[in-house]
Amino acid sequence: MLRKILPHPLLTLLLIVVWQMLVNKVTVGNLVLGAILGIIIPLVTAPYWPNRPKLRSVPRIVEYVAIVLWDICVANVQVAWVILFKSNANTHPAWISIPLDLRTPEAITVLAGTITMTPGTVSSDLAADGRSLLVHCLDAPDPDAVRDDIKARYEARLKEIFE
Repeated sequence: MLRKILPHPLLTLLLIVVWQMLVNKVTVGNLVLGAILGIIIPLVTAPYWPNRPKLRSVPRIVEYVAIVLWDICVANVQVAWVILFKSNANTHPAWISIPLDLRTPEAITVLAGTITMTPGTVSSDLAADGRSLLVHCLDAPDPDAVRDDIKARYEARLKEIFE
């Protein structure tokens, strides 16, 4: 019964929190409206999620988010350094093909989004067979090291979370 009302309980909670952040004021009315949205939106979208991904480990998710946030901060400084102090002749932009061990579409989407959110890199294309991801790097003197870093820091953790 509860599964019919709340098909995606975490999405409901997330929607309530996001609504509160959007209105920027916690009142009873805003909480009620957030709860209504948090119940209605998952109910309406539930048919489009027939095979929800199973997340394996909440501590791993927290660890992944912390690593990504740290990497975003570090990459901002690195990109600022490249833009402000490196000449165009000394930068090494590169297209890097990253072979994927991930198989679930949700995990691949999170990996591509993580790469794009990190300044200095952008996910450009996913191979038709879903086995490699094309990434552009602003400055990659060693493309193999960038590929290995993405696989070790992000893909390995996502594999533990999703598969």
